[in-house]
Amino acid sequence: MSMKKNNVILLSIIGVLVVALAVVLVIFANRPKSDNSSTTQTEQTASQTTGSSSQKSQAELDKLDLPQLSSKVAEDEAEVKIQTSEGDIAIKLFPKIAPMAVENFLNLAKDGYYNNNKFFRVIKNFMIQSGDPTGQGTSSKSTVNNNQPFAVEASDKLYNIRGALSLANTGQPNSSSSQFFIVQNAQDATAQIQDPGKYPTKILDAYKQGGTPQLDGSYTVFGQVISGLEVVDKIASGEVKANPSSGEQSSPVNPVTITGVSVVKGWDFK
Repeated sequence: MSMKKNNVILLSIIGVLVVALAVVLVIFANRPKSDNSSTTQTEQTASQTTGSSSQKSQAELDKLDLPQLSSKVAEDEAEVKIQTSEGDIAIKLFPKIAPMAVENFLNLAKDGYYNNNKFFRVIKNFMIQSGDPTGQGTSSKSTVNNNQPFAVEASDKLYNIRGALSLANTGQPNSSSSQFFIVQNAQDATAQIQDPGKYPTKILDAYKQGGTPQLDGSYTVFGQVISGLEVVDKIASGEVKANPSSGEQSSPVNPVTITGVSVVKGWDFK
């Protein structure tokens, strides 16, 4: 075989490997990090500092409106029902605090984008993830920000407590879009909080009931489950196998499907 042919074959192999690596990186990028991930202590602390306000005193933080702690849907909130093959999950959304995340989610829900999506990544005592029609974690869609992915909308009023609805992202600026996860962990998560003084007291109490505070500030929280947490728990408890790309034990053997997302109460973003 000639040297020229050898070079062509070698370049072809390199091209295939580069494409495969890119796919793996995209899959990893859209994964919120679990407690068992390689996230460093510094990264976790930085996330928490961004999520809450280092400029506010404890008294000021305790005066904040914390809409996640009420199951009532207020006038300035929206509501959706995620219908799954295991039951319904009712969620209220916060358009005044996370407008891009909520508008994009509502637009996609109305367009049927989430219909037949699977919960393709499931980790018990952490979260369940969906929002990608391919079911691989490699695709997403934005209908806002000129149809481009958008920035994290961090707020000291919203946290990754149990039942929080948050957007996945790649870890890079302006990379949030359609993929979302619901925080499922029901175990006391207060030990994960590096600086309790940056959190409202009621949120610290909420984290005793579960959640993932290490994600605060790095992912947009834009909703809260108000009924159907037992469905979230059931999905999280499903049998999983190793993901062929990452090796992570998070790929459901029998994935639960979203049959539809109905908008119970919308919001006018004009």
